[in-house]
Amino acid sequence: MNATTQIQATLPTIGIIFGTMAILAIAEAVVPLQARPRWGKTRLGPNLALTAITILINLPLTVALSLALIWLDSIGFGLRHWLSIGTIGGIALAVVALDLAFYVAHVAMHKSRLLWRFHRVHHTDPFVDVTTTIRQHPGEVLIRYVFLASTAIVTGASPLGFVVYRLWFVLNGLLEHANLRVPTGIDTIASLVVSTPNMHKVHHSRNQRENDSNYGNIFSLFDRLFATFTPSILGTRIEYGIDGHDARELQTTAGLLAMPFANQGPSAVAVERPATARG
Repeated sequence: MNATTQIQATLPTIGIIFGTMAILAIAEAVVPLQARPRWGKTRLGPNLALTAITILINLPLTVALSLALIWLDSIGFGLRHWLSIGTIGGIALAVVALDLAFYVAHVAMHKSRLLWRFHRVHHTDPFVDVTTTIRQHPGEVLIRYVFLASTAIVTGASPLGFVVYRLWFVLNGLLEHANLRVPTGIDTIASLVVSTPNMHKVHHSRNQRENDSNYGNIFSLFDRLFATFTPSILGTRIEYGIDGHDARELQTTAGLLAMPFANQGPSAVAVERPATARG
């Protein structure tokens, strides 16, 4: 399979992403978790612009990694081959290992001052809905890719397992960011296994103690295992965003792209996450 063929195979996924975003946007209007603020529409342009940029950057990176995994599969390289894991087990290994890689990358982006400068673009959204999902700085895209690619190569992730993970990853990401009112009982039970909408809303809190929890994307397992889990029921009353980053000029597409490189004033010192506050 060459690059052109792989790109053609990847394009339907983009259609699935935007189709799912549209469906969830309709659901948000019917059963919203929080009332959308009057100025909420001003977020739409920058969020969709960063979404488009992220997808355009991810496309060649995903194609390159997919082709690499196909080649590695042909030569029998990676943990999956060395342990003689079958097809179903190989898919499971890929999903769990890559979700762990996401968890580690996510924690690193919160604990490292340098990496946080890129990741905070995602967290500065003062309201969280489905358009927040792929509101990412290009620098964050590259950071995530390093963790993802290195894990996929070492484990010898099966090409099919990689596809399953990527699709599950993005669909669950859209769901957990959506401004949906989910019954707390259902959300609480589901959060025993997977990352749910209410569980992830806690991660977008202005309260740093809540913000430094619930890092998982697909599974809640790693948050529970590494003691970074906060009960999902708290996600129904979260105040979103980061103090010092609400100014309209910072919330434009240009402002968000420049944010990691901008000198921060005194009002933003807290978001630089000094060592005494990180925990």
